[in-house]
Amino acid sequence: MTTPVVDICVIGAGAAGLAAGIFAAELESALRVELLDGATSIGAKILVSGGGRCNVTHDVVTPDDFFGTRHLVRNVLAAFPVKDTVAWFASLGVALKREETGKLFPVTDKARTVLDALMARSRELGVVLRPGHRVASIEHRNGSEPAGTEDLPRFVIRHQHGETAARRVILATGGQSLPRSGSDGSGYGLARRLGHHVTPTVPALVALMLDERGFHADLSGLSQDVEIQTLVAGRAVDRRTGSLLWTHFGISGPVVMDASRFWCLAKARGETAEVYGNFLPGRNAEQVRDWFLAQASHNPRRSLLKLLADSLPERCAEALCRHAGGDPQQVCAQLPRTIRDRLLTALTRFRFPVVRDRGWNVAEVTAGGIPLEEVNFRTMESKLMPGFYLVGEVLDCDGRIGGFNFQWAWATGRVAGRAAAASLGAGSGR
Repeated sequence: MTTPVVDICVIGAGAAGLAAGIFAAELESALRVELLDGATSIGAKILVSGGGRCNVTHDVVTPDDFFGTRHLVRNVLAAFPVKDTVAWFASLGVALKREETGKLFPVTDKARTVLDALMARSRELGVVLRPGHRVASIEHRNGSEPAGTEDLPRFVIRHQHGETAARRVILATGGQSLPRSGSDGSGYGLARRLGHHVTPTVPALVALMLDERGFHADLSGLSQDVEIQTLVAGRAVDRRTGSLLWTHFGISGPVVMDASRFWCLAKARGETAEVYGNFLPGRNAEQVRDWFLAQASHNPRRSLLKLLADSLPERCAEALCRHAGGDPQQVCAQLPRTIRDRLLTALTRFRFPVVRDRGWNVAEVTAGGIPLEEVNFRTMESKLMPGFYLVGEVLDCDGRIGGFNFQWAWATGRVAGRAAAASLGAGSGR
């Protein structure tokens, strides 16, 4: 059987892969572009993102919103800024709206709108989408290219349905998060066999599970602003403020999910990791102590619960009182100093008893991956394997919650797709 030959083979048809295929075909319409995806249906991760609404991007995106080699991230993002992303989606028929948080969603509030538009544009351009084509290996045809043979396929991709020969390959397999969507980490092995390294990978943007003896289950469903600090081996590595969501298993919400990567990375390295919460963000321990004493002095007959409920959700205030060994209905003037000190510590430096993260099946993104230093940021082409490009989550770059990881996918996909197509267009004399 003759092995089919394509100009550009994109492995993975998620956000980055679809973008790469579209931009390649738009630049060089004569090229044969194929996307191979291991899942039976394309775009599962897009469909479940943003609660089924797809948080396409954020109104302001900077390198500081990402964890990775900052100057390389900066250059990639600059190649496809947010305003261009918004215009691109508008050209696909997807109008975006800004929410108060700065997140941009399709006006339809349906992720299906985004996926359908990407797939429609792919088909319109003649990009071939092949679901159910899980790739087992990528073989590079060794040796230098003699004069006159530059256009011959450099790679053979082996998959479930046989082999595909390709002149260029774009790896867009994603990381390990949400493996049921198809991103099960297989891309790392493909890249390793072509000479790349892979930094340790852990779940990121993932909820954290607490010791079942804690009071979190009693607060399930409650959301509040909290300052989260993460310590690794006793040293503070991250501090951020945002919305925390109590759940039956532990803690979630944007501030926890953003902080989770630090806890997960530390545990993977065998280091001690601790997560602390300040339930009165913006005030340190001394300020909270002064505030508490002043309140108790002015209202000595007021109960602990009523005093704290002025600044905290009542359910949380009651739980913290009991955690400190106090009675929520006890009047402030009669509160023993030992209980008062424990309560003040709980308010400003509460140690969350984290036992584990919720794992790959619910993590929204992967921390770690192929180092950005092994890729040319101007083209996303591998520095180790000419003709091989890497995009999206397979790279060692992860953004905070809010559409940033999608922006990284669109940007890297565009850079790689156009660069791969341009390299072939020039080779064809165009």
